[in-house]
Amino acid sequence: MQRRSGSRVPAGIAVTAPAPPAAPLPVRAAAARSRWSTARAAERFCHATGIALTLSGLAHLVVFAVDGGPWDGPVSWRKPVTFGLSFGLTLMAVTWVTSYLRMGARLRTVLLVVFAADCVLEVGGITLQAWRRVPSHLNMETAFDTGVSMTLAVGGGVLVVVLTAFALASFRRRPDGPSGMPLALRSGFAILLVALLSGAAMIARGVVLTRTGHQTAAYDSTAPLKPLHGVSLHAVLVLPAVAWLLSRTSWSDLTRRRLVLAAVACYGTAVAAAGGWALLGL
Repeated sequence: MQRRSGSRVPAGIAVTAPAPPAAPLPVRAAAARSRWSTARAAERFCHATGIALTLSGLAHLVVFAVDGGPWDGPVSWRKPVTFGLSFGLTLMAVTWVTSYLRMGARLRTVLLVVFAADCVLEVGGITLQAWRRVPSHLNMETAFDTGVSMTLAVGGGVLVVVLTAFALASFRRRPDGPSGMPLALRSGFAILLVALLSGAAMIARGVVLTRTGHQTAAYDSTAPLKPLHGVSLHAVLVLPAVAWLLSRTSWSDLTRRRLVLAAVACYGTAVAAAGGWALLGL
């Protein structure tokens, strides 16, 4: 026999303990606001960092105009210009488009901060070597140059891990956003993986040639893959931007989805053409 609130309960009948009270609504709301404010702070940090990197690229375009020198080649002002602009725009684009991904706010914040720090590391190392008038990648001439080159290679590996995590999140759960945005996001991240793979291939080919004493050939070996790397890198910005712009129109959802699909097809064709060019040049 069990006693509960002064009444007798027949033996053999379990008495369930009362569930712990849920947190009051104001407490839950405050916790949600805290997580959101943390995510928003990370977004502001990433956008500010992206703007700084973009301005760095533009500033070095002015340096090139004043100082002159070759635009192509392993030692030129082209590298801090193009890398500053590319990393700055990509960081801001990834910060924006990942807001549509259905993933934990804390995980997204960590990945974004790591990505921003890695972007600064990459652009900083490339810019440093440009001012020193030595190649930034595949440069094993001195211990310092080797350290910079290996740091950039490790940073590239971090980029692969972070962006792959975002890409997997886009396919694991359907992203939010206006009509056509899920397709644009998934396609953009899928094409971005092509950019990561082509970048890794450039580094791998160059390192092998450098280690075997073919330094000049190592620099030349990256040329066929550069168009593929450059074109596929910015799909994650262009395609979601198309979907967002279409969402500002009065066209039907079906029309907007078809136009996004057409944009994905056009972008995919450009990537395929760049890939064909790379194969012909290898």
